[in-house]
Amino acid sequence: MGGASSRHQQDATSNCSENATNSSNSSLFSSEELTKLKADYDTGGVEKVKTVVQQKVSELSYTYLNVAVTGQSGAGKSSFINAMRGLQFDDEGAAEVDCKEPTLELTGYKHPNLPNVCFWDLPGIGTVKFPANKYLKEMNFKRYDFFIVISAGRFTENDTKLAGEIKRLGKNFYFVRSKIDSDLYSKRKRGRQFNEEEELKKIRNDCVSKLQEAGIPSPKVFLISNFDLNLYDFSLLNKALEDGLPNIKKSAYIVALPNLNSGIVEKKRKELRKQVWMLATLSGGIGAVPVPGVSLGCDIGIVIGGIVHFRQCLGLNDSSLQSLAKRAGKPVEDLKAVVTTPLVGGEITPDVINRLAWGAAAVTISAIELALDTIPVIGSIFGAGSSFLMTYKLLSGALDDLTESAQKVVAAAFGTENDPNQTSVR
Repeated sequence: MGGASSRHQQDATSNCSENATNSSNSSLFSSEELTKLKADYDTGGVEKVKTVVQQKVSELSYTYLNVAVTGQSGAGKSSFINAMRGLQFDDEGAAEVDCKEPTLELTGYKHPNLPNVCFWDLPGIGTVKFPANKYLKEMNFKRYDFFIVISAGRFTENDTKLAGEIKRLGKNFYFVRSKIDSDLYSKRKRGRQFNEEEELKKIRNDCVSKLQEAGIPSPKVFLISNFDLNLYDFSLLNKALEDGLPNIKKSAYIVALPNLNSGIVEKKRKELRKQVWMLATLSGGIGAVPVPGVSLGCDIGIVIGGIVHFRQCLGLNDSSLQSLAKRAGKPVEDLKAVVTTPLVGGEITPDVINRLAWGAAAVTISAIELALDTIPVIGSIFGAGSSFLMTYKLLSGALDDLTESAQKVVAAAFGTENDPNQTSVR
C-alpha cells in the first residue's frame, strides 16, 4: 500500500511540474494578475485571494461581446446570425429571413442562453437613410468587438469603404462569402463536371483580388454555408475570430458557439474548466452545506449555479436541444435518449448531485492531485478537508458528465464523421 502511494506521489509530482508550465487556466488571467494572486495569498491568505477571484468571476459575468454583421440585402445576414445562435428561422427570437425589404434599422439579437453575447444586424452602408458620411456615427461603431461583412456574390464598393472605416478605428473585420452551397448546386444542376476544391479556390481568389483592387491590401475571405456550418471555411473563420479577441471575450465567444461537432464541445469544456477552480475558491467554510451522503460541506448555491451555467453553455437545456434537433432533422427524443447524466432535464437539487455517486471518492483527493488539474499559482494551498475541495470535485465531475452527454448528443444529431479538421476546404 505504501509503495503504491509513493509511486502515485512521484507520478503526481512529475505531472504537476509539467502542468505548471502548461496551465490552461492562466488564459483568463494576465501574467500580472497571476503574480498579484500569489502575492495576495502570501500577504492575506485565502480570504484575500477570494477578493481577486470574485473580481474575475464578476468580470466574466459582466463581459459583453457585440458582433456586427453587415452587407447588402439578400446576402444571408439573418441566416448567419441565426446559425451562430443555434436557431432555425422559425424559432422564437430568430432573425427574420427572406425579407424582401432591405434592413433599415439597427437590430440586436441576443444569444438564447448567454444574453451578454449579441449579434447586430447592421443596415447596408450607402443607402438613402444611411449615407456613407453618417454611417459610422449612426451605427455606433465603437460598440462592436469585430465586424463580419457578408456578401452572396462580389463585394461592393460600399463594402470596401466600410472595411476602410473599420480599419481606421482599429477594429477587426472579416469578409464572408455566403451561399457557397447554392453556387455549387447551380453548377451541378447545369450538368457541368467540375472539381469542387478548384471551384472554391477560384471563388475565394476572385473575392480576394477584387478587394485588393479596391484598396484592401490583405483581405481575409471565408466561404461558408449558413445551412451547414461544418462545411467549407467555417472552422477557419471561427479560429480567426477567436484569435482576434482578448482572453475574456474569447472565452465568451467559444461558449456561445452552436454545438456543430465534437471539437466545439471539447473547446467549451476547456473554457468552462477554467472557471471551476475560481467558483470553488469562492466556496467558503462559513455556511457550507453538507451534500447528502458526503461528510464534507460546500456552498451548494455555487455548485448548483455552476452546473446550470455549464448545462446552458453545453447546449443541454431544453430549448437548445429542441433547436439542435430541428437543425439536424431528428426527433428531439432521439437526442435526449443518449443523455446519460441526471443533471439534464430537470431542477438541480442536492439529491440530484448526490445521485452522481461521487460520495467518499470526493474526499480522498490529495493536494498534489489538485495541482494536477492546472490550478494556476495556488494549486495546492487548500487543505483536503476544505469546502473548496468539495465544491471543486463536484463541479469538475459535473462538467465531465455534462460534456460526455453533449458529445453523445452531437453524435446522435450529426453522426461521428463531423470532424472540423477535415471539413474545411482551403
